[in-house]
Amino acid sequence: MKIFIETLGCPKNFNDSEMAAGILEHAGHVLVGSPEEADLIMVNTCGFINDAKTESIERIFDMAQYKGDSKILAVSGCLSQRYEDELFAEMPEVDLFLGVNDYERLPQILEGYQRGKREKHLSDYNKMFMETPFRKLQENPYTATLKIAEGCNNVCAYCVIPHIRGKYRSRRQEDIVREAEMLAENGCKELILIAQDVTAYGMDLYDGFVLPQLLRKLCRIDGLRWIRLMYCYEDRISDELIQVMAEEDKICKYIDIPLQHISDRVLTAMNRRSTAEGIRRTIGRLRQAMPDIHIRTTFITGFPGESEADFEELLDFVETTRFQRLGVFAYSQEEGTPAADMADQIDEEVKALRQDAIMRRQLDISLSCNREKLGKVFEVLVEEDEGGGSYAGRTAYDAPEIDNSVVFTSGRDLKPGDMVRVEITDAFDYDLTGKEV
Repeated sequence: MKIFIETLGCPKNFNDSEMAAGILEHAGHVLVGSPEEADLIMVNTCGFINDAKTESIERIFDMAQYKGDSKILAVSGCLSQRYEDELFAEMPEVDLFLGVNDYERLPQILEGYQRGKREKHLSDYNKMFMETPFRKLQENPYTATLKIAEGCNNVCAYCVIPHIRGKYRSRRQEDIVREAEMLAENGCKELILIAQDVTAYGMDLYDGFVLPQLLRKLCRIDGLRWIRLMYCYEDRISDELIQVMAEEDKICKYIDIPLQHISDRVLTAMNRRSTAEGIRRTIGRLRQAMPDIHIRTTFITGFPGESEADFEELLDFVETTRFQRLGVFAYSQEEGTPAADMADQIDEEVKALRQDAIMRRQLDISLSCNREKLGKVFEVLVEEDEGGGSYAGRTAYDAPEIDNSVVFTSGRDLKPGDMVRVEITDAFDYDLTGKEV
């Protein structure tokens, strides 16, 4: 069977799609690059917040236009796991619904599927991290995600992920290292560690949080150049983790810490463990150990009960802390979460205005931080040949898709995955330009 997979959402979803593709290919199916070629179209959806749900639903209907009488349309992922009954009733165009725990069973499901029937296959989460030995990588996998855990034990008041993905399950260190070695052998230079909470790694398998020990092992793998940490919780950033980050050259001086707010009153309402004092102290520890570290964070505006004073505290914090990388979400009222039933829900317009105010403030901060790079030389990972001797890439301070890019010129014939030294010649709000040196 020829299969096309369309993926939406976060890097964890794209990792799932690569696993699903590998499982299907191993079973004898053929992965194709467009829905027109496919016998089966699978949409791997996101169901985290309203905007993501809307995008997923629109994409399902887009793919349904290719279906005709001969193709099978399948929906998998978080949206399917979360709304299986509603989607089954309201989307007769879809033949198969799969959850986030059913990719290993795909070959058996397809083998038993009878055309013309509609089926749901949604399993509860497994008690242990389920290893899948097959993964379909890009042709030139110079950057790749590495999932080190699944699920989440944090019960943030606004979040549905524990309901969708289940409890936290760490992956065994030997399995993580084995996959990392395979990725390096296949040309991977940048390894991006992902989980719902990377800093919680090991809490269920080992005696405590063992992310620092895992990082030391990954840094010993030949071929890897950059190791990047995403989805870190502030209260679990230990002195040992900071020491490992500072000492190991392969670990990018970059960390993604979704802080969500700075007001203690709002953090408590969100059921976050962090406090304003703890957040400021952790940022100080990171910057003291690694003066060049780039911290990425995200905030939520308009959480139920967020007062004008709470918001002003957040705005002042953004201005004084000067995060190099920052994103903001307007609070999304998600059914099934404690926050959805809280009093003092904030008007949508107010949420959006507060979101915009922070992003406008961040625009100036980002430009200022970029201008500090003028005249300096950075290692850049080439991602795209833009023609005419011009290329686009990223520094170690930038995660793919979400952070800055560097557009530069070179007299050489470069290809994606090459790493070159670039002198920065101009700076903009969210991008840099330069020339290879």
